[in-house]
Amino acid sequence: MENGGRDDELLGRARRRDPAALDELVAAFSPRVYGLLYRLTGSADVAQDLTQETFLRVVRTIDRYSHDGRFEAWIFRIAANLARDQVRARRRRGMTLSLDSEREDEESRSPVDLRDDATPSARLAASEDAGLLEAALARLSEPEREILMMRHYGDLSFREIADVLNVPLGTALARAHRALQRLKKWMSPSEEDSE
Repeated sequence: MENGGRDDELLGRARRRDPAALDELVAAFSPRVYGLLYRLTGSADVAQDLTQETFLRVVRTIDRYSHDGRFEAWIFRIAANLARDQVRARRRRGMTLSLDSEREDEESRSPVDLRDDATPSARLAASEDAGLLEAALARLSEPEREILMMRHYGDLSFREIADVLNVPLGTALARAHRALQRLKKWMSPSEEDSE
């Protein structure tokens, strides 16, 4: 939502439970929310379920939302909290939910270009790079991985991420910097599986 007056009008209508306005909000945010949840959970099915739950909660509580210019952060906070709850619940039940849990949809998950017109060697190299990145992301702490996912797959600013996570901006920036440094180290060819 980038258009100030139009956004205010749309949110006003949504808060009055106008079905068209609610549909417009879902259409505007659901691809990014799903992308973030998919990266946080590693499961297309779980991400789809959590995306639906996110928007159910938005619809149920939007009348209580006070518009302060942070609507996007509010939606992503709901989504991130649901993802955290899901991961914790699976851990308590002794199940794992990680970035490696689903491999059947590798091409759509991959941050690397795996186009059909790429040469076989380019596709193999891209697939190997994607595998290295997935493994490196899985090694990050949950807070570090979450910030990177919100930044790169949720397309949130660091200010919005800090709001979503309820941490100071400096903390969000430091976690992102630390995570990127670790990824760089782990993905370098000379890395000997340290740390």
